[in-house]
Amino acid sequence: MSRELEIQWLGRVAYGEALDRQKALVEERRAGRGRDCMLLLEHPPVVTLGRSARPENVRTPIPDLQARGVEVHEVARGGDVTYHGPGQLVGYLIADLEARGAADVTRWLRGIEGALIGVLAELGVPARRIDGMTGVYVDDPADARPRKIASIGVGLKGWVTYHGFALNATMDLAEFDDIVPCGLHGVTMTSVARERGEAPTPLLFERCREIVARHFAEKVR
Repeated sequence: MSRELEIQWLGRVAYGEALDRQKALVEERRAGRGRDCMLLLEHPPVVTLGRSARPENVRTPIPDLQARGVEVHEVARGGDVTYHGPGQLVGYLIADLEARGAADVTRWLRGIEGALIGVLAELGVPARRIDGMTGVYVDDPADARPRKIASIGVGLKGWVTYHGFALNATMDLAEFDDIVPCGLHGVTMTSVARERGEAPTPLLFERCREIVARHFAEKVR
């Protein structure tokens, strides 16, 4: 079976709508139909609570978030609490790991990290993994604490994956103040724009999107 990954750009999509689309694609793949794909998109402001989420990691009371127009969803992915919003490039990967001959979730996670590290290298942002801390990080020469630039959390139904990654491209990093991102105290969130010392423009976001699509199409096998 082909290991190619079909890339679909959806634009800005509400979280619930994107989740319903993922679920439908997962059932297609489990039935042996369709192709492995990656949905690329942005979300309106939303806080998501993974299977390991702890209430204390949501700093702002949920009713207050909702009053500001921030949606809150409990989701069946790994990980703690995270935030999605405009300027963050989200990639949802629907892939049959068993059909790919690699029914190994850890290997899949490391592959996503590796692809994102390659994306960031092309953007001139040196990034790396940290053992025991899923995601992608940037070292801060002035601070011993790493800065997190991409979060990753996947779900499985059978051996078909869904959910995926969120790359902070041009987003307003102050939006993370409402939560303890991924439950990691002492980790600062960063973005491509911040690391490059550039204004968070639509042009930079589009460049990030094009490079992500190309790297994942070519390297996630």
